[in-house]
Amino acid sequence: MKGLLVIVGLLGIVGLLDCCQSAEQVEFNRSYSAGSAVYQTHCQNCHGDKGQGLAALIPPLTDSPYLMERRHQLPCYLQHGLNGKIIVNGIEFDGKMLPANLSPIEVVQVLTYITNSFGNKNGPINSDGVDKDLMECK
Repeated sequence: MKGLLVIVGLLGIVGLLDCCQSAEQVEFNRSYSAGSAVYQTHCQNCHGDKGQGLAALIPPLTDSPYLMERRHQLPCYLQHGLNGKIIVNGIEFDGKMLPANLSPIEVVQVLTYITNSFGNKNGPINSDGVDKDLMECK
């Protein structure tokens, strides 16, 4: 009986904390959490479990100005891949990233996760912005 009371009390605290968050924060948390799963499935094999990349072959996603500067190009990279030379954190990479074949919502989720993990603090990514960015891919 005492164990049941503890569980009910903990559920009440969790519910209270959840109701104190803004709708934007709740949506960010959902997107970030789902993005973690998308990252593990589609990105982690190459970019690493901590976004560290792979030596001179695959660029890191850690604390990267490259991501911040190209925020509106990132959806295109995921949908269409990336080919050729890029410079990330002062290191040149010359390879090919294959398209991730993600749905637009998965793009939002994984970009929310990547741009707010590994030392990055980019804030929320929204679906309207990603849809617009995808329409403008070259």
